[in-house]
Amino acid sequence: MDCLNAYWVHDKPDFVRRLALKDERKAIAKRAGIDEPDEFSPKKLIPKDLFGCLEFIKQAEKLKDVIRSAHTSAGRYESTAEHTWRLCLMAVVFEKEFKNIDFAKLIKICIIHDLGEAISGDIPAIEQGTDSDKSVNERSDLVSLLSSLDKSRRLEILALWDEYEKGSSTEAQIAKGLDKLETIIQHNQGKNPIDFDYEFNLLYGQSYMDNHPLFSQIREILDAETKKRAQAK
Repeated sequence: MDCLNAYWVHDKPDFVRRLALKDERKAIAKRAGIDEPDEFSPKKLIPKDLFGCLEFIKQAEKLKDVIRSAHTSAGRYESTAEHTWRLCLMAVVFEKEFKNIDFAKLIKICIIHDLGEAISGDIPAIEQGTDSDKSVNERSDLVSLLSSLDKSRRLEILALWDEYEKGSSTEAQIAKGLDKLETIIQHNQGKNPIDFDYEFNLLYGQSYMDNHPLFSQIREILDAETKKRAQAK
């Protein structure tokens, strides 16, 4: 491509530049006697597992309709997807407090920790102690949800879920602590029914507050808010 043509291409909109450069590459390839691959061909843009990824994403959309027992400040029930969103937001806000961890891994764990609920729904925190099969059932649902993905993606997501469930890494332990704190924040912030049990907040998730020094600081504030709301009933 001579200087004039190069200037003309540079001065045009992006799609025009791409088409011009594509034609130039084809001309060069033809002169050299080789085949020039068509970069605009859909077959070149779509990996073999892309449809499976899209199907998984579509199935995961069900999480938007999974209702939790907590109420929003507007008085409606929150969804599991909304809980997951604010859990991830908390991780982002407090990122600088979490030293020497894999932050991307923490976010991934937060995103997938309740993903299995897309199939069978959420079990309220107050009832979880009575359901000894919760973990087994939720894992089975997650495996089913992941079925359209290729093996490497399935194994990665399932391994992160297992890691969270067992609390087997620093990132998983932080995610667990944040998860409990987000739930308490929602309980305190929600427009709750008159019979809401605020005393539950004071005991909920206490065993995870030692997972990071920040958690005990936050918990002290939240417990004070809980007591205030309980007294106002």
